[in-house]
Amino acid sequence: MILDTDLLSAVVSPQCPPRVARELESVQGALYTTTINWAEICCGLARHSSGKRLRERYERLVLPALEILDFDQACAEVYGLLRADLESKGLSLGEADLMIAAVALRHNLPLVSGNTRHFARVPGLTLINWLASD
Repeated sequence: MILDTDLLSAVVSPQCPPRVARELESVQGALYTTTINWAEICCGLARHSSGKRLRERYERLVLPALEILDFDQACAEVYGLLRADLESKGLSLGEADLMIAAVALRHNLPLVSGNTRHFARVPGLTLINWLASD
């Protein structure tokens, strides 16, 4: 499964929701994120007054536990088809989110995100929300 930016942020937060911690402990199989999600995290760290301390938490707690999937040529092709399809239906999604969805679709992996209403526009994308209330 691919962890979206909001989940990556929750993991290092002192107020990490208990459900997120439980779900992470019970995951069977590999955990992933994308280069796009990591870029969003890096931007947030650069803006944050405690960015250096938070970066160390990511390097210690998060990065060793997951693999970062690239937005490569095959993902770009999925992205192009997806964007054209959504636009033909009068729907839109932010560029970063379209790219994240394309990576998930390309690798046939579910996306774990609290932003399920937003990503629900993407046909064929499996969504999981660990940030929803228990």
